[in-house]
Amino acid sequence: MPDDRDDHAISADIPAEIVAEAVAAVERVATPAGPAEQPIPAAQEAPEERAASELERLRAELELSQESARKVFEQLKEEHDRRLRAAADLENVKKRAVRERDEVLRYGIERLVKEILPVLDGLDRALAAAPKEDPLASGVEMTRRMLEDALGRFGVKPFSARGQPFDPRVHEALMTVATAEHAPNTVVEEQQRGYFLHDRLIRPAAVVVSAAAPAAPATPARAVTDGEEP
Repeated sequence: MPDDRDDHAISADIPAEIVAEAVAAVERVATPAGPAEQPIPAAQEAPEERAASELERLRAELELSQESARKVFEQLKEEHDRRLRAAADLENVKKRAVRERDEVLRYGIERLVKEILPVLDGLDRALAAAPKEDPLASGVEMTRRMLEDALGRFGVKPFSARGQPFDPRVHEALMTVATAEHAPNTVVEEQQRGYFLHDRLIRPAAVVVSAAAPAAPATPARAVTDGEEP
């Protein structure tokens, strides 16, 4: 009589350990993997090594700070020098402007004075040629004095050279004359007066200068004849 069990069923004797291990394997595959296990931390460094590492780090930070400070100091020094040069240039410009202004105030009329001086020379020649009793001469003399006073208020001053030692800085020698009345190199005549504008010579005095007089020729000795007094 045929067996009642299903023809497709398979029966076998499987040990329980094998079955349990297979079930566990299936569960491991079916179950999602959990978080990765954290690695075991390395052993802590020794105190000496930690101190050396910290010292090296601080030394590197100090060197970096010093380098940055040097760069900043150099930049500040360059900027300071640039400002000092700019201030010095500005001060020089101010001094030059003041000096030029003073030059203009003191000597700005020099060209005008040089144009007026020949007028004074003409008045001097007219007075020298006019008779002293001529009433016109007194008017010319007054006009000349007024013109010279007006120039004097602006710093124009004449100077006399007659009788003075010749000075090439303020005298212009027109000629020399040999004379025994004056010491050599002395101004014996003044052809044209000299003038200063404040402390600046604007026209030298035109003068005649003395020279040493030539020595007298020696008298030749005369032979004494017999019976003649020497």
